[in-house]
Amino acid sequence: MLCYLIGYPIGHSMSAVMHNAAFMELGLDFAYHLLEVRPEDLEKAVSETLRASDVRGANVTIPHKVSVMGYLDEIDLEAMRIEAVNTIVNDGGRLKGYNTDGIGALRAIRERYGDLRGARAVILGAGGAARAISYKLAENVSEVRILNRTPSRAEALSDYLSSLRECRAEISSDGLSRDSIRASLEGADILVNTTPLGMHPDTEASPVDQGLLRPGLLVFDAVYNPPTTRLLREAEASGSRVLTGVSMLVYQGVAAFELWTGREAPEAVMMESVLDALGGGGS
Repeated sequence: MLCYLIGYPIGHSMSAVMHNAAFMELGLDFAYHLLEVRPEDLEKAVSETLRASDVRGANVTIPHKVSVMGYLDEIDLEAMRIEAVNTIVNDGGRLKGYNTDGIGALRAIRERYGDLRGARAVILGAGGAARAISYKLAENVSEVRILNRTPSRAEALSDYLSSLRECRAEISSDGLSRDSIRASLEGADILVNTTPLGMHPDTEASPVDQGLLRPGLLVFDAVYNPPTTRLLREAEASGSRVLTGVSMLVYQGVAAFELWTGREAPEAVMMESVLDALGGGGS
Protein backbone atom coordinates (compact mmCIF):
# COMPACT_ATOMS: atom_id res chain seq x y z
CA MET A 1 0.00 0.00 0.00
CA LEU A 2 1.11 3.53 -0.73
CA CYS A 3 0.95 6.70 1.34
CA TYR A 4 1.91 10.15 0.13
CA LEU A 5 2.83 13.58 1.31
CA ILE A 6 1.18 16.16 -0.95
CA GLY A 7 2.25 19.79 -0.93
CA TYR A 8 4.03 22.44 -2.97
CA PRO A 9 6.93 22.74 -2.72
CA ILE A 10 7.90 19.75 -0.59
CA GLY A 11 11.70 19.50 -0.48
CA HIS A 12 13.17 16.89 1.84
CA SER A 13 10.57 15.47 4.20
CA MET A 14 11.10 14.09 7.68
CA SER A 15 7.67 12.46 7.32
CA ALA A 16 9.00 10.10 4.64
CA VAL A 17 11.96 9.13 6.82
CA MET A 18 9.71 8.59 9.84
CA HIS A 19 6.91 6.59 8.21
CA ASN A 20 9.10 4.38 6.08
CA ALA A 21 11.14 3.48 9.18
CA ALA A 22 7.90 2.62 10.99
CA PHE A 23 6.56 0.50 8.12
CA MET A 24 9.85 -1.39 7.97
CA GLU A 25 9.93 -1.94 11.73
CA LEU A 26 6.50 -3.62 11.68
CA GLY A 27 7.12 -5.50 8.44
CA LEU A 28 4.23 -3.78 6.68
CA ASP A 29 4.03 -3.74 2.89
CA PHE A 30 3.63 0.04 2.85
CA ALA A 31 5.71 2.77 1.25
CA TYR A 32 5.59 6.52 1.78
CA HIS A 33 6.38 8.86 -1.14
CA LEU A 34 6.53 12.58 -1.75
CA LEU A 35 4.08 13.96 -4.30
CA GLU A 36 4.64 17.57 -5.26
CA VAL A 37 1.27 18.96 -6.33
CA ARG A 38 0.75 22.47 -7.65
CA PRO A 39 -2.43 24.18 -6.44
CA GLU A 40 -3.99 24.00 -9.91
CA ASP A 41 -3.41 20.21 -9.98
CA LEU A 42 -4.81 19.42 -6.53
CA GLU A 43 -8.24 18.19 -7.64
CA LYS A 44 -6.68 15.88 -10.22
CA ALA A 45 -4.18 14.48 -7.71
CA VAL A 46 -6.94 13.71 -5.22
CA SER A 47 -9.26 12.08 -7.75
CA GLU A 48 -6.68 10.18 -9.80
CA THR A 49 -3.95 9.36 -7.29
CA LEU A 50 -5.32 9.33 -3.75
CA ARG A 51 -8.47 7.34 -4.65
CA ALA A 52 -6.46 4.54 -6.29
CA SER A 53 -6.96 1.05 -4.87
CA ASP A 54 -3.30 0.69 -3.85
CA VAL A 55 -3.28 3.98 -1.89
CA ARG A 56 -4.13 3.96 1.81
CA GLY A 57 -3.80 7.67 2.49
CA ALA A 58 -1.78 10.83 2.57
CA ASN A 59 -0.42 13.63 4.64
CA VAL A 60 -1.18 17.14 3.47
CA THR A 61 1.10 20.14 3.88
CA ILE A 62 1.32 23.75 2.71
CA PRO A 63 -0.51 25.10 0.75
CA HIS A 64 -3.26 22.44 0.51
CA LYS A 65 -4.46 21.87 4.10
CA VAL A 66 -7.59 23.98 3.61
CA SER A 67 -8.28 23.66 -0.11
CA VAL A 68 -8.08 19.84 -0.09
CA MET A 69 -11.16 19.71 2.14
CA GLY A 70 -13.37 20.52 -0.84
CA TYR A 71 -12.33 17.32 -2.63
CA LEU A 72 -12.91 14.83 0.21
CA ASP A 73 -15.99 12.70 0.91
CA GLU A 74 -15.98 13.17 4.66
CA ILE A 75 -14.15 15.30 7.22
CA ASP A 76 -13.60 14.39 10.84
CA LEU A 77 -15.31 16.78 13.27
CA GLU A 78 -12.06 18.00 14.80
CA ALA A 79 -10.55 18.74 11.38
CA MET A 80 -13.76 20.58 10.52
CA ARG A 81 -13.40 22.70 13.66
CA ILE A 82 -9.74 23.44 12.96
CA GLU A 83 -10.68 24.11 9.33
CA ALA A 84 -7.66 22.23 8.02
CA VAL A 85 -6.77 18.65 7.06
CA ASN A 86 -3.28 17.18 7.36
CA THR A 87 -4.13 13.48 7.08
CA ILE A 88 -6.34 11.60 4.59
CA VAL A 89 -7.47 7.98 4.82
CA ASN A 90 -8.59 6.10 1.70
CA ASP A 91 -11.21 3.51 2.68
CA GLY A 92 -12.18 1.67 -0.50
CA GLY A 93 -12.00 4.81 -2.61
CA ARG A 94 -13.78 6.96 -0.07
CA LEU A 95 -11.58 9.72 1.34
CA LYS A 96 -11.87 11.05 4.89
CA GLY A 97 -9.85 13.96 6.21
CA TYR A 98 -8.39 14.34 9.70
CA ASN A 99 -6.15 16.77 11.54
CA THR A 100 -3.46 15.20 13.71
CA ASP A 101 -1.37 18.36 14.20
CA GLY A 102 -3.29 19.51 17.25
CA ILE A 103 -3.31 16.00 18.74
CA GLY A 104 0.45 15.76 18.37
CA ALA A 105 1.12 19.20 19.83
CA LEU A 106 -1.20 18.73 22.80
CA ARG A 107 0.36 15.38 23.68
CA ALA A 108 3.87 16.86 23.52
CA ILE A 109 2.92 19.87 25.66
CA ARG A 110 1.14 17.73 28.26
CA GLU A 111 4.11 15.40 28.60
CA ARG A 112 6.43 18.34 29.30
CA TYR A 113 4.11 20.64 31.26
CA GLY A 114 1.73 18.36 33.14
CA ASP A 115 -1.85 19.23 34.11
CA LEU A 116 -2.95 22.09 31.83
CA ARG A 117 -5.94 23.21 33.88
CA GLY A 118 -5.46 26.85 34.80
CA ALA A 119 -2.49 27.29 32.45
CA ARG A 120 -2.11 30.48 30.41
CA ALA A 121 -0.68 30.14 26.90
CA VAL A 122 0.72 32.62 24.39
CA ILE A 123 0.85 31.57 20.72
CA LEU A 124 3.01 33.36 18.17
CA GLY A 125 1.51 33.15 14.69
CA ALA A 126 -1.99 32.57 13.30
CA GLY A 127 -1.41 30.13 10.44
CA GLY A 128 -2.29 26.46 10.08
CA ALA A 129 -0.15 25.16 12.95
CA ALA A 130 -1.42 27.93 15.21
CA ARG A 131 -5.01 27.03 14.38
CA ALA A 132 -4.53 23.39 15.30
CA ILE A 133 -2.53 24.04 18.46
CA SER A 134 -4.73 26.88 19.72
CA TYR A 135 -7.85 24.77 19.14
CA LYS A 136 -6.54 21.96 21.33
CA LEU A 137 -5.21 24.32 23.99
CA ALA A 138 -8.52 26.21 24.09
CA GLU A 139 -10.16 22.97 25.24
CA ASN A 140 -7.67 22.48 28.07
CA VAL A 141 -6.18 25.73 29.44
CA SER A 142 -7.67 28.84 31.04
CA GLU A 143 -6.25 31.52 28.72
CA VAL A 144 -4.94 31.62 25.15
CA ARG A 145 -3.43 34.79 23.71
CA ILE A 146 -2.64 34.85 19.98
CA LEU A 147 -0.04 37.27 18.61
CA ASN A 148 0.47 37.74 14.87
CA ARG A 149 2.23 40.21 12.59
CA THR A 150 -1.13 40.88 10.94
CA PRO A 151 -3.34 41.66 13.94
CA SER A 152 -6.55 41.09 12.00
CA ARG A 153 -5.63 37.42 11.43
CA ALA A 154 -4.98 36.93 15.14
CA GLU A 155 -8.26 38.62 15.96
CA ALA A 156 -10.19 36.48 13.47
CA LEU A 157 -8.73 33.28 14.96
CA SER A 158 -9.45 34.52 18.48
CA ASP A 159 -13.06 35.32 17.62
CA TYR A 160 -13.53 31.96 15.92
CA LEU A 161 -12.15 29.95 18.83
CA SER A 162 -14.25 31.92 21.29
CA SER A 163 -17.38 31.00 19.32
CA LEU A 164 -16.85 27.23 19.70
CA ARG A 165 -18.78 25.47 22.44
CA GLU A 166 -15.82 23.27 23.33
CA CYS A 167 -13.65 26.31 24.02
CA ARG A 168 -13.04 26.57 27.77
CA ALA A 169 -10.38 29.27 27.66
CA GLU A 170 -10.50 33.03 27.55
CA ILE A 171 -9.16 33.92 24.09
CA SER A 172 -7.53 37.23 23.18
CA SER A 173 -5.24 38.59 20.47
CA ASP A 174 -2.77 41.32 19.57
CA GLY A 175 -0.12 42.20 17.03
CA LEU A 176 3.32 40.61 17.19
CA SER A 177 5.90 43.01 18.59
CA ARG A 178 8.43 43.13 21.41
CA ASP A 179 6.00 45.14 23.53
CA SER A 180 3.05 42.81 22.94
CA ILE A 181 5.22 39.76 23.63
CA ARG A 182 6.53 41.31 26.84
CA ALA A 183 3.06 42.21 28.09
CA SER A 184 1.62 38.81 27.14
CA LEU A 185 4.40 36.81 28.77
CA GLU A 186 4.13 38.56 32.13
CA GLY A 187 1.48 36.14 33.39
CA ALA A 188 2.00 33.29 30.94
CA ASP A 189 2.91 29.68 31.68
CA ILE A 190 3.40 28.42 28.12
CA LEU A 191 4.87 30.09 25.02
CA VAL A 192 4.29 28.44 21.65
CA ASN A 193 6.10 29.58 18.51
CA THR A 194 4.39 28.62 15.25
CA THR A 195 6.20 31.20 13.10
CA PRO A 196 9.03 30.01 10.82
CA LEU A 197 11.60 32.22 12.56
CA GLY A 198 14.60 30.09 13.46
CA MET A 199 13.92 27.44 10.82
CA HIS A 200 16.74 26.14 8.63
CA PRO A 201 18.54 27.84 6.92
CA ASP A 202 17.90 31.06 8.91
CA THR A 203 18.80 29.39 12.19
CA GLU A 204 19.98 32.53 14.00
CA ALA A 205 16.55 34.19 13.92
CA SER A 206 14.26 34.16 16.93
CA PRO A 207 10.78 35.65 17.45
CA VAL A 208 11.46 36.53 21.10
CA ASP A 209 14.24 38.55 22.73
CA GLN A 210 16.08 36.49 25.31
CA GLY A 211 15.46 39.14 27.95
CA LEU A 212 11.73 38.35 27.87
CA LEU A 213 12.26 34.68 28.76
CA ARG A 214 12.31 33.52 32.38
CA PRO A 215 12.28 30.54 34.73
CA GLY A 216 8.90 28.87 35.15
CA LEU A 217 7.92 29.33 31.50
CA LEU A 218 7.56 26.38 29.12
CA VAL A 219 8.79 27.37 25.66
CA PHE A 220 7.61 25.16 22.81
CA ASP A 221 8.94 25.78 19.29
CA ALA A 222 7.00 24.04 16.52
CA VAL A 223 10.06 24.46 14.27
CA TYR A 224 11.85 21.09 14.17
CA ASN A 225 14.77 21.83 11.86
CA PRO A 226 17.05 22.48 13.64
CA PRO A 227 15.70 20.49 16.61
CA THR A 228 17.09 23.05 19.05
CA THR A 229 16.39 26.52 17.70
CA ARG A 230 17.92 29.77 18.90
CA LEU A 231 14.68 30.44 20.79
CA LEU A 232 15.03 27.17 22.68
CA ARG A 233 18.74 27.67 23.38
CA GLU A 234 18.08 31.10 24.84
CA ALA A 235 15.03 29.86 26.75
CA GLU A 236 17.08 27.12 28.37
CA ALA A 237 19.82 29.61 29.24
CA SER A 238 17.13 31.79 30.87
CA GLY A 239 15.91 28.93 33.06
CA SER A 240 12.78 28.14 31.04
CA ARG A 241 11.71 24.58 30.30
CA VAL A 242 11.90 23.79 26.59
CA LEU A 243 10.09 21.54 24.13
CA THR A 244 11.30 20.94 20.58
CA GLY A 245 9.10 20.64 17.51
CA VAL A 246 10.34 17.10 16.90
CA SER A 247 7.88 15.76 19.49
CA MET A 248 4.91 17.36 17.72
CA LEU A 249 6.15 16.08 14.35
CA VAL A 250 6.49 12.52 15.60
CA TYR A 251 3.26 12.47 17.61
CA GLN A 252 1.14 13.80 14.75
CA GLY A 253 2.83 11.16 12.60
CA VAL A 254 2.00 8.47 15.15
CA ALA A 255 -1.68 9.42 14.96
CA ALA A 256 -1.63 9.36 11.14
CA PHE A 257 0.21 6.01 11.06
CA GLU A 258 -2.40 4.42 13.30
CA LEU A 259 -5.26 5.79 11.18
CA TRP A 260 -3.72 4.22 8.07
CA THR A 261 -2.61 0.88 9.47
CA GLY A 262 -4.79 0.15 12.50
CA ARG A 263 -1.56 -0.87 14.25
CA GLU A 264 0.19 0.65 17.24
CA ALA A 265 2.94 2.90 15.92
CA PRO A 266 6.58 2.15 16.84
CA GLU A 267 7.10 5.57 18.39
CA ALA A 268 10.71 5.07 19.48
CA VAL A 269 11.72 4.06 15.95
CA MET A 270 9.92 7.06 14.46
CA MET A 271 11.58 9.47 16.91
CA GLU A 272 15.02 7.98 16.37
CA SER A 273 14.70 8.10 12.59
CA VAL A 274 13.84 11.81 12.64
CA LEU A 275 16.59 12.74 15.08
CA ASP A 276 19.15 10.73 13.10
CA ALA A 277 18.11 12.41 9.84
CA LEU A 278 18.25 15.89 11.36
CA GLY A 279 21.58 15.16 13.02
CA GLY A 280 22.86 14.01 9.66
CA GLY A 281 22.09 17.40 8.13
CA GLY A 282 18.60 16.71 6.79
CA SER A 283 16.57 19.78 5.91
